[in-house]
Amino acid sequence: MEARIGSKLKILYIVDILRKFSDEENPINASEICDKLAEFGVKAERKAIYDDIENLIFYGYDIIKTRTPRAGYFLASREFELPEIYLLTDAVQSADFITPKKTRELVGKLEGMMSKEQAKARENSIYIEYKNKCDNEEIYFSIDTLRLAIETGKKVTLKYRKRKIDENRKITVSEKEFKISPYALIWMEDHYYLVGNNEKYDNLMHLRLDRMKSVRCTEENYRHFSEVCSYKERFDTADYALKTFNMFGGELREIELSCNAKILEQVIDRFGDKIHIIGTENGRFSFRTKGLVSEGLVGWIMEFGGDIEVVAPADLRAMIGEKLTLLQKMYIKD
Repeated sequence: MEARIGSKLKILYIVDILRKFSDEENPINASEICDKLAEFGVKAERKAIYDDIENLIFYGYDIIKTRTPRAGYFLASREFELPEIYLLTDAVQSADFITPKKTRELVGKLEGMMSKEQAKARENSIYIEYKNKCDNEEIYFSIDTLRLAIETGKKVTLKYRKRKIDENRKITVSEKEFKISPYALIWMEDHYYLVGNNEKYDNLMHLRLDRMKSVRCTEENYRHFSEVCSYKERFDTADYALKTFNMFGGELREIELSCNAKILEQVIDRFGDKIHIIGTENGRFSFRTKGLVSEGLVGWIMEFGGDIEVVAPADLRAMIGEKLTLLQKMYIKD
């Protein structure tokens, strides 16, 4: 009975064998496929393998017959190409909000999309830095719950953790409960954030998912984002992320900056290539854009020193001036 079932599944086993044991540098021949099938309890002859592979090609599988580096077949196209898998594994490894356990699981799944030889070669180049990884295993359930709440327009309740130093100079964790109307999930600066509204206030707030516990979707309809921000029909997540600096909240204002031409690429990286250039002079350029005036914006501008000058608004100039005065008092002694 098992042999009969295995025989019916033979063509599926062949696909699995090609996926796991073949690639451009390591083709597999019909005899080797027969040997692998035997491990599954399936008897097959080489001629039947040729017919099965022809059927798979007719169905749409990109299976290539080759004579170099040796005669055989290999699966040329997969769900993800090798450079795409490398990109995804590197992203998973570098994301601080993904726990060490989940990092290993996700990297393992991505490696499962390669052939055995490709995964073996990749293994030597994988290094995971665990010290900056979060330890909150609930984050994946939180993502799913928040996604559902956003799609269905419901409020969520959650506990939010915050670290502090106690009177004994020990780092401790406190928790605070929130009820939030969720609008968007944003991955920024290697952290995952929820953008939403705390029902006690009339603005937007940002909460890191790795600091959340006990996220629950309620039956209560959320507060529409048009009541607390400028978006009316749709909360434009991409636009909001572009105008937000280091996930600090603030008032959306028109900003005019004068910049050294040498940092044009960094400016475009941050604001996009649709910025409105209003002047170029003496190796500098000026442009206008919209952004949230906040401590995050002040910090970003100050990273560039004299290469960026705030032309407007005046209160943003004042914020930077106050910061510089404070730094001068800290580092320059009379």
